[in-house]
Amino acid sequence: MTEKKYVHGYSERESERLADQAQTLTGILHDDTRYPEGSKVLEAGCGIGAQTMILAKNSPGAHITSIDISADSLQRAEHTARKEGIRNVTFRQGDIFHLPFEEEMFDHIFICFVLEHLTEPQRALEQLRPLLKEGGTLTVIEGDHGSTFYHPEDPDARLAIDCLVRLQQQAGGNALIGRQLYPLLAGAGYSDIQVSPRMVYVDASRPGLVEGFTKLTFTAMVEGVADEVHRQGLMSREAWERGIAALYRTAEPEGVFCYTFFKATARK
Repeated sequence: MTEKKYVHGYSERESERLADQAQTLTGILHDDTRYPEGSKVLEAGCGIGAQTMILAKNSPGAHITSIDISADSLQRAEHTARKEGIRNVTFRQGDIFHLPFEEEMFDHIFICFVLEHLTEPQRALEQLRPLLKEGGTLTVIEGDHGSTFYHPEDPDARLAIDCLVRLQQQAGGNALIGRQLYPLLAGAGYSDIQVSPRMVYVDASRPGLVEGFTKLTFTAMVEGVADEVHRQGLMSREAWERGIAALYRTAEPEGVFCYTFFKATARK
């Protein structure tokens, strides 16, 4: 994955959004991912380390190697790890398609919110497979923007989300990849594949999710591509502003917001 293909950019606000997302979704996405003491784990595409910190705390006895292509993201991840006193992670710069590791070096591989940005996600999974020991596990987590629904419904909000999907497609990625995890893993040669949908349901009775997910994760993600939407003329400024306002309205007392992530596990 090259840096230019990350449709959300590398701003400080995007780093904050990723951290908000990771903390908000810890229970939904990560509570059932824990690795045995002494196991060797590869995190492929760690970004700023938002998921890394959760992995490391959930499996303090595991030895985690976290790689990313962005030197700046790795620097931020290392800084956060030091600040939080995490000592079981080694950070290395590397391209997911050309990793400098021996075959069968890892007991487990973890990949989260990475495949959606790759032009060849199945090839990435194929490249990772030889690095696993026989019987080792792969865990993949991805979202699917097409799973979004909300109340009150609004056509401009729907168009704004579709703009993000389109921009990610232009960058070579796929914002609808969550629904494709099973065939991708099967096509890459993995076995014992199990995929579970992880719905995030938000209403006013869940204020933490209202703030952490509806506002700071999803709506902030859509809002973050405004400049490119306007540059390409994908929506008028007035329609875009109405759509973003409508997404924020789903976080008000009468609003409801739903989104589904997909988590897959498989074996070599």
